Amino acid sequence: MIKTYDAGEYDVAVIGGGHAGVEAALAASRIGCKTVMFTISLDWVGNMPCNPSIGGTAKGHLVRELDALGGEMGRAADANTLQSRMLNRGKGPAVYSLRAQIDRRAYSGYMKNAVETQKGLDVKQAEIVSIERQDENWCLYTRLGAKFTAKCAVIATGTFLGGRVYIGEVNYESGPDGNFPATELAKSLKKLNLPLRRFKTGTPARVAKDSIDFSLLEVQEGDEKTEPFSYRTKNPIENKVVCHIGYTNDDTKKIILDNLHRSPLYSGVIEGVGPRYCPSIEDKVVRFADKKRHQMFVEPCGENTEEMYLQGMSSSLPEEVQIAFYRTMKGLENVKVMRNAYAIEYDCIDPTALLPSLEIKTQPGLYGAGQFNGSSGYEEAAAQGLIAGINAARKAQGQEPIILSRTGSYIGTLIDDLVTKGCMDPYRMMTSRSEYRLILRQDNADERLMPIGHQIGLIDEKTYEEMKKRTALKEEEIKRVKSVFLSPGEALNELLISKGTAPVNTGVNLADLIRRPQISYKDLAPFDKARPILDDTVCEKVEIEIKYEGYIERQLKQVDEMKRLESRKIPKDIDYNSISGLRIEAKEKLNKIRPDSIGRASQVSGVSPADISVLLVYLSSK
Repeated sequence: MIKTYDAGEYDVAVIGGGHAGVEAALAASRIGCKTVMFTISLDWVGNMPCNPSIGGTAKGHLVRELDALGGEMGRAADANTLQSRMLNRGKGPAVYSLRAQIDRRAYSGYMKNAVETQKGLDVKQAEIVSIERQDENWCLYTRLGAKFTAKCAVIATGTFLGGRVYIGEVNYESGPDGNFPATELAKSLKKLNLPLRRFKTGTPARVAKDSIDFSLLEVQEGDEKTEPFSYRTKNPIENKVVCHIGYTNDDTKKIILDNLHRSPLYSGVIEGVGPRYCPSIEDKVVRFADKKRHQMFVEPCGENTEEMYLQGMSSSLPEEVQIAFYRTMKGLENVKVMRNAYAIEYDCIDPTALLPSLEIKTQPGLYGAGQFNGSSGYEEAAAQGLIAGINAARKAQGQEPIILSRTGSYIGTLIDDLVTKGCMDPYRMMTSRSEYRLILRQDNADERLMPIGHQIGLIDEKTYEEMKKRTALKEEEIKRVKSVFLSPGEALNELLISKGTAPVNTGVNLADLIRRPQISYKDLAPFDKARPILDDTVCEKVEIEIKYEGYIERQLKQVDEMKRLESRKIPKDIDYNSISGLRIEAKEKLNKIRPDSIGRASQVSGVSPADISVLLVYLSSK
């Protein structure tokens, strides 16, 4: 038996130094709590064990919201961007999403420095092997016998918890990137009777840059005009690299299918459930058998490394099979694998065991964040880490938790989905998951969430005032535009015809012209002589809010109705079994989830609108 010793007392302890752990630790300490963050390796703080990128469809929204609340991911991404692209520009503004290729080691170094220099935060390389509740505190024990005491603790273990790596017939206990797994902690958490289950994810090979024939691949440039993730980033983002696109072919498919029996995913060796929206290449070949080819994105891992990441080509096939199928692809005929692809299986919690604050229902003061909660992705992890860190700190300070609504943010949607609907496979954020995506755009994340970030102490006064100024300029300009009328003229009609829209023969309101799908706010600048000089951020807000005004108003009415339902609180001690008219499935689900409002109850999987009506009638009679 290892002798233990008291190593310190804290308000908040965070287990894990990945994207969730970093945000949780920074948030708790910045709010004013004495905080400690544990990581198995100090060299891998904020590591990107999979794709070296931040953002993407819906994920870019999460990063903007995280930044508006005072998180660090957006600033870290901006400081270490290799290439920046705005996705979905050909679609509506609700789905515009920023994505940046990142220098993964530089990003990790940035985050390591951020936590090391944060006042009130201690950073320790230590493996937590046991956690238990004593009196009103949580006690965390390291492998070396140190005992740390904290009022609240956040579990942000990523894929380390009970981690096991699979490559063909070979499998062994491991965390990502060859790190030690958190095996003993997994056993300790099971003793707390937490509803743990096994999930699985994977990553592609990293290959040598000089072994790729880039002339046979398509070039993917960054945007000519870039945008930052963070509202606090002042310097322009520079594109430093290009990415490339390649494709699988019939030979690739044949090698994979011929060796499918050697895949642990198909041989039944892997028990964990894999991500539905980020499948391995062998999974793609089987599930989409009619597809002639699959895309592969060749992306640099950093400025000062020769490693290239093969996005879309994750696999758990044997190493020699991986090499063989990679070499069937144009441009990769002579490719040299530097790090092989692998699958990793890990323990996580059923997120319906969590409150909307991310506190575990049966364990007061213990919070979950990131992949421990059943999600996938750096951005989903960071968003949950921020909220878990905020609420752990607020609980330690005796304050009420911050609960974000799904009507006001993608972060609120993410958490609400997890804790009320649960997930059968690693949860990935998508714009389609929100009913209110037209008003939850990435361009207005500052207006929606900075007041909250400022209120809790994570957004400074200067940043908050800048947001208020942007909002005021936007509102003034919208008001002005609606009052401006343009006279018909040859030049104006030439513009309208060139854009594929009807000319005018009478005076026309400027706002009405902007509402035409073919016309932009910028197009009309030559005819709008009184237009003030505004930055691009404000101009974009003005155009979107004018062009989609009717749709936005309709969605705001839906939000008002949801807020009304969210305000109808459900008593904590309600006995659903005694409510006549509720279906059996609804009773079972409501008893398990225990939603705190009618709004949350309406989101529970298996609870129908008819069940909600019964519940409303029941509550009205009390």
